[in-house]
Amino acid sequence: MSAPATDDQHPAQDGSPLFLLDELPDAAELVVGDAEGRHAVDVLRLTRGEPVRVGDGRGTVVEATVLDAGPAGLRVRVTARHEVPAPEPEFVLVQALPKGDRGPLAVELATELGVDRIVPWAAARCVTRWREDRVEKGLARWRAAARAAAKQARRPRVPEVADLLTTRQVCGELEDVDLALVLHEQARTPLTGVDVPRTGTVAVVVGPEGGLTDGEVVALRAAGARAVRLGPEVLRTSTAGAAALAALSVRTRWA
Repeated sequence: MSAPATDDQHPAQDGSPLFLLDELPDAAELVVGDAEGRHAVDVLRLTRGEPVRVGDGRGTVVEATVLDAGPAGLRVRVTARHEVPAPEPEFVLVQALPKGDRGPLAVELATELGVDRIVPWAAARCVTRWREDRVEKGLARWRAAARAAAKQARRPRVPEVADLLTTRQVCGELEDVDLALVLHEQARTPLTGVDVPRTGTVAVVVGPEGGLTDGEVVALRAAGARAVRLGPEVLRTSTAGAAALAALSVRTRWA
């Protein structure tokens, strides 16, 4: 049996669950196994004939129908295949390391609200410090949170979680974006007062619980970033990025 034709239309959002595979074969039938398959069978209780989506997390998504659900996971028949383009503009979140479990929470919320790339930042006043022997563990937790949230939001693309950067490295990244915004409670310009491009890359910088140092503010501005405020309230570092992404999406992607 030949695989269905590929198109570049986004699959309709009809409530079907999304499963992610590291590789998505170009085949008429697929097997969703391992943890994804166990979740489908034991938690979602999917049965023969139900619609599902399967993607590779990089924009390729297939619509499929369950043929069999059992201990080995799901066996599905592919009915359509889509190549979903990356959204515009690209959203980058530079996130200072929050304390405790708030790092994965920040990643989860940002993913659900449309972030495309997340840059962990070792800011000066971060309470949390990823020691050299814990960097990979921290990155793994953030990347797992991004993948899980992408499935929850039924996003065809899992956001990239970059390596941990210093302030100097963050400034280098900001020099290449089309618009860089630093959330700062003392900024005079509201986020709503900034012209946001509909294409290119928009970066949002969120500081740590202790706030930004004067040196960091100077360095970020020298890299081209603009200081803005979200509103009269001061949000937690783990939620501020998500709030900014939602506001930016309303003005660009959802407009």
